[in-house]
Amino acid sequence: MNARILATATLFSFAGVLSAHAADSQLLSLVMPDAKVIAGVNVDSAKASPFGQYVLTQMQSRDQQQLTALTGFDPTRDVHELLVASNGSANGMHEGGLALARGNFDIARITAAAVAHGATTETYNSVTIIEDPKQTGGVAFLDSTLAVAGDLANIKAAIDRPKTGGSVPTAVALLVDQWSGTQDAWVITTVPPYTLHPGSNVPSIPGVGPNAQNIFQSIQQAAGGVKFGALIVVTAQAQADTAQNASTMADALKLLANLALMHAGQDNPQLTALVQSLVVTAQGNILKVTISLPEDQLQQIVKPKAAVERPTPRNPRRM
Repeated sequence: MNARILATATLFSFAGVLSAHAADSQLLSLVMPDAKVIAGVNVDSAKASPFGQYVLTQMQSRDQQQLTALTGFDPTRDVHELLVASNGSANGMHEGGLALARGNFDIARITAAAVAHGATTETYNSVTIIEDPKQTGGVAFLDSTLAVAGDLANIKAAIDRPKTGGSVPTAVALLVDQWSGTQDAWVITTVPPYTLHPGSNVPSIPGVGPNAQNIFQSIQQAAGGVKFGALIVVTAQAQADTAQNASTMADALKLLANLALMHAGQDNPQLTALVQSLVVTAQGNILKVTISLPEDQLQQIVKPKAAVERPTPRNPRRM
């Protein structure tokens, strides 16, 4: 295991998990004021759900097992909440991003293991930062329950923020409270999503109208979340620039759902059930999408398909 894994896998291993209480206010206070994308996971809620436990089990890897053996730290056990923020940089978490975690951390043991595998340390305002060998990113523990990871500039800014101030705008904090208070995992973007990757092209959608190709670029901001339970509910919401564009996007999504049903047929009952649960509405300039599915069915959809065993050909008998 290299030092980069030891320094950052502790936190980043949760960044892709879809797992309610409002986001930890101390974590949010450390987020950069210019954050464009903020996401959070209530890991404790995930642990309480059979589907969440399944997702956490699938996250187990050889590197994580080695991390636990070296440091005693197990993300699936010791992390309670994760908050990830980015200012939209093309380099993501390595430049302009932060991951903040609330959990239980044996700082001395984690630091010793990282240094033994090539990491370096730096003391900044009385806080030790564990850095990768290239000193581009790292992780710092503000105390035994709070960890911050990302590029070094943002880690240092987060360490300073309790004294210097400069938290996210009130409107953004209200959005975070809204989604984190009702969802177990959530993400919000405060800018048009296409601006985060301006080089990408939106595919055309035949049958929706002459402006369908660029209609999704009318989204001004968006958010989504997942609520665990016997019924897994995925909710997404997008704010368009006009009510007409919101309605056109709703029509486009409904058309895509009908096309998916036509192609799924009887050969893919899980996909059919998923698409049939889709509800798309447009209210003013707000597009709302929900998908709900029993957790056992959703588990079947996300479960990796087992490799098909090919029968060993028999040697023909010689006559």
